[in-house]
Amino acid sequence: MAEEIIISVSSLETRVALVESGLLQEIFIERSHTRVTVGNIYKGKVVRVLPGLQSAFVDIGQPRAAFMHITDLVDSQFRFIEAAADKKVQYPPIQHVIRDGQEILVQVTKEPINTKGARATTSISVASRFLVYTPKNPHIGISQRIEDAAARERLQAIMAEIHQPENGDGFIVRTASERATEAEIRLDAELLRKRWRLIDEQGRTAPPASTVYEDLPIHLRAMRDIINRETSSILVDNKKVYQAIERFLTDFIPEKLACLQLVSLKVPIFDAHNLEDQIATALDRNVPLKSGGYLVIDQTEAMTTVDVNTGAFVGRRDLEDTIYRTNLEAAAAIPRQLKLRNIGGIVILDFIDMIDEEHKRQVVRTLEKGQQADRVKWNISEISDLGLVEMTRKRTHESLLKMMCAPCPACDGKGFLKTPETVCLEIYREIQRKALKFSGSECVIMAAQPIIDRLLDEDAICIAELSSA
Repeated sequence: MAEEIIISVSSLETRVALVESGLLQEIFIERSHTRVTVGNIYKGKVVRVLPGLQSAFVDIGQPRAAFMHITDLVDSQFRFIEAAADKKVQYPPIQHVIRDGQEILVQVTKEPINTKGARATTSISVASRFLVYTPKNPHIGISQRIEDAAARERLQAIMAEIHQPENGDGFIVRTASERATEAEIRLDAELLRKRWRLIDEQGRTAPPASTVYEDLPIHLRAMRDIINRETSSILVDNKKVYQAIERFLTDFIPEKLACLQLVSLKVPIFDAHNLEDQIATALDRNVPLKSGGYLVIDQTEAMTTVDVNTGAFVGRRDLEDTIYRTNLEAAAAIPRQLKLRNIGGIVILDFIDMIDEEHKRQVVRTLEKGQQADRVKWNISEISDLGLVEMTRKRTHESLLKMMCAPCPACDGKGFLKTPETVCLEIYREIQRKALKFSGSECVIMAAQPIIDRLLDEDAICIAELSSA
């Protein structure tokens, strides 16, 4: 299915939209005052080691220190420690690996979220279009999205010749490599090794808490990470950014140069493609389904919940069939919603209870099929007896809601206000407390109109009782 990349640029922000058949699939936003730090490499200084938590905080020159767990560390004695490693592995005490005041080279893997600082790792990687270079991990991996056995075998043979295990480095072969020539892959590997040597040299001489390497700006990251064989057009509304992309494509993806267009429209480019309305809809709590059912998506500090409801959908057969079809439609819609809203962490999906075990399996299969289009890693459980699916989606940035919205000052983000009845009762209690402490003949109440109306109407008898007390 043809995909479009649409880029809107202003002095305050750059937005990149991935659109498929007119439908917004992903939106990436980078604002001028909050540059993305994921992928950046810093010369850090350990400011605090917490042995009890097997963790440490590292000053990287940002407002908040970066957090590192023992699983984020690489040490020459332990070669490579990965966050998703076997839980049976006995990790060494963190104080034996790093110490307070030590200077280390780290890479940010997760943006600061809410009050938390960035997450960092010493397992550094540098990406290009076809490969990811891991200078401290002597492993060759091939993207799981490359399913063709012959293609995997070909890439494995190419990487076996490129790989230099004696150097202790490795590569991850990206999905875009499936149709790449051996010469293109070799060139990528050579460029990545050169880039790493420059980073390593700069890291040795850089002062602590300083930036050693910045990842590409958002419009070039989109070219590197999003473009695939389905990309049919790349539309840009800014000449300077257009020229930067043109140079990038000429150097690295020349076959996509014909897709690039500089557009000048009478209306903003996102308006012309109906993207502003779709972004606004992505902030809504409710998501309507075509059948008449709907999703309710709630994001909290601990997790995100997605509740599936039949709504106006009554079906044509029996209740079980109606529930199954609603759940199936929801399972197809949920992956896009999580990707579009950039929701990560723990997600609980509350499907409508089903009796048929085959129906449950089909719903999970639909969910798994939908997540295959997502570049971010998922873990999905089976449906429980209560109709719940527990899943995780890797979180590297704040969600779209957290980026674009702030907590309501009236309810402090709870989403609820006290009812007029509750406020009136609180007023009565406060008057009684004050009457016990102070003497006076009058009490002035200043409140919103619905509160005043209730005090003078439904609750007038209480006012009379207070007056006579």
